[in-house]
Amino acid sequence: MSINKIRDNYDNKRAFTTRPDRAIEMSGFAPSATKDGTSIQMAAGGTSTDFGDLIASRDLFGGMSASSTTRALFYGGESGGNSTDVDSMQLASTGNASDHGDLTTARGYAAATSNGTRALCAGGNAVINNIDFGSIAQTGNFTDFGDLTVSRNALTGICGTTRGIFAGGTDGTSPSPAYQNVIDYITINSTGNATDFGDLSGKSGYMASANDSSGKAFFIGGAAGGDSSKNNQATDVITIASTGNASEFGTLTQMTRSSASVSQGTTAITLGGANPSYNNVIQRFVMPSLGSATDFGDLSRSVGSSKGGCGSHDGIDWGSAAVQRPSVNYMPGSGRALFNGGQTAPSDALVSTVEMFHIPTAGNAVDFGELNKIVSNGPGNGASNTRSIIYTGYSPASPYYDNTIQATTFSSLGNYFDFGDPTQQRYANSYGNIGSPTRAVFMGGYAPGSPYYVNIIDYITIATIGNGTDFGDLAAATTNLAGCGSSTRGIGMGGYTGSQDDTIQYVTIASTGNATDFGNLTAAKSSGAGVSSSTRGIIGGGNAPSASNVIEYVTIASTSNGTDFGDLTQARKATASASNSNRGLFMGGATPSKVNTVDFIVIASTGDATDFGDLTTATGESAGTSDSHGGLQA
Repeated sequence: MSINKIRDNYDNKRAFTTRPDRAIEMSGFAPSATKDGTSIQMAAGGTSTDFGDLIASRDLFGGMSASSTTRALFYGGESGGNSTDVDSMQLASTGNASDHGDLTTARGYAAATSNGTRALCAGGNAVINNIDFGSIAQTGNFTDFGDLTVSRNALTGICGTTRGIFAGGTDGTSPSPAYQNVIDYITINSTGNATDFGDLSGKSGYMASANDSSGKAFFIGGAAGGDSSKNNQATDVITIASTGNASEFGTLTQMTRSSASVSQGTTAITLGGANPSYNNVIQRFVMPSLGSATDFGDLSRSVGSSKGGCGSHDGIDWGSAAVQRPSVNYMPGSGRALFNGGQTAPSDALVSTVEMFHIPTAGNAVDFGELNKIVSNGPGNGASNTRSIIYTGYSPASPYYDNTIQATTFSSLGNYFDFGDPTQQRYANSYGNIGSPTRAVFMGGYAPGSPYYVNIIDYITIATIGNGTDFGDLAAATTNLAGCGSSTRGIGMGGYTGSQDDTIQYVTIASTGNATDFGNLTAAKSSGAGVSSSTRGIIGGGNAPSASNVIEYVTIASTSNGTDFGDLTQARKATASASNSNRGLFMGGATPSKVNTVDFIVIASTGDATDFGDLTTATGESAGTSDSHGGLQA
């Protein structure tokens, strides 16, 4: 066996044993349309427990939903008519769904699938050939992708990391629809029409689906009666990267139609379904063995036409999708960076999305969770090794100036919660983390009422939920500073005081009092982003007065003027930032058009920034936090 094959096998086994273990099944018919959901642990089986509710009751017609490692989407469906609704559920914690957006057209009996970042919806009722796509991490409406090779409903979907597969279905003829044996495929990260893949072992619809870590896809059970000819007590299998007809293998513990399904590396699970009555049976089979299913437990309800969701399927690229390898337990201070909220291109819509990076490892953003309240335009930001803080910001609804402090735990892969209130509602705080392991400091801003610019400096004790406290004052009323520092000294650089400013000022974090003059930047600028180690503070980009690519630095412990460091990969402003002791990240921003660029620098050196990866969507006016910024280093 080659060393590459050994490594591949090791990676597959390692991913399987450490992937998220929770599976959920949502909505369905029990015995009327419902919005309820339950969850199980895939490694243990047993009886499912209550999870939460979708926004509205509807049938979702079986199979697996679109999901990332942390979030599942449930969309379309029927309840007295077809729906355009897209609901979002956080997989790590129980609770109800939130609104994610809408499909391009109302549909039921549609296929859903994803590769962990892009969600797909195909076909449906009335019998259509439309394929939609949308972002899992980013709220918003779906967009047209292309068309299936054949219009149909009651089909199922499944993905590999690059290819989406749609199988079976009916022509919708009432009262006796003609079943289909069609399998077609698309390339997920493109757009365009589907291509013929091959045929099922027989005609069928209402199948469940699963995928495994070896690249196979499985079509489970299916329709009974009419002209259906696939064995609905058996499973078909294909190799996703190839083309050709499916092969039948194994048997289920019972005939299964309209069952929810989930998968985890080597294990496929079906949840409920019809036989012909709706039931609570959970079945499990080991996919690589191509063997028969066994009983795995019971749902807490009898239901069919629900849909399954999990953060462990093999549409997700387990070699690169995780910020830290799934086999590594997250350690506080290990370099987790969060990119919070902001405004997205092209409409400048404000978003609640939180994405994450692992600072030591270049790569693209992955989903973390949601803000408790949508904010943008320079939300204040701070962090300890364990907790991320967002301080005020611009709200999408009147009175626009937010008065909320939000917090989340870096280890949670979940949503922010309400922490308290600032001393003054405002936005356009400093871009960059200022603080120590115990205290976060927030400088300046733009507040309601003339003269709008404020000289406020606030602080909070990060470990204690509560309101902001007055720290002192800046040298002048200022918005959009760049913030950075060590655990003892916090620095504010530049900003806007009615025009761009070149002032550098500092405070002693453990005390309170007014800011003291530190020196001057090489050029006046606002909306730059600050990063730091424990010894060096850096500002990158900003308005000077147009978007700048200049990076400059200071030595934190000694007052001085800024010195040229190098250049960002592109000139931009309103960039979020994060750092550890070695690297600084500059995330997103505006050129003035919003961008998805993420750059990094090596803080102890000088030179130009290097490409790190991409945000999922072009976004600016966001807040960056990290569990290892300069204020948290010894």
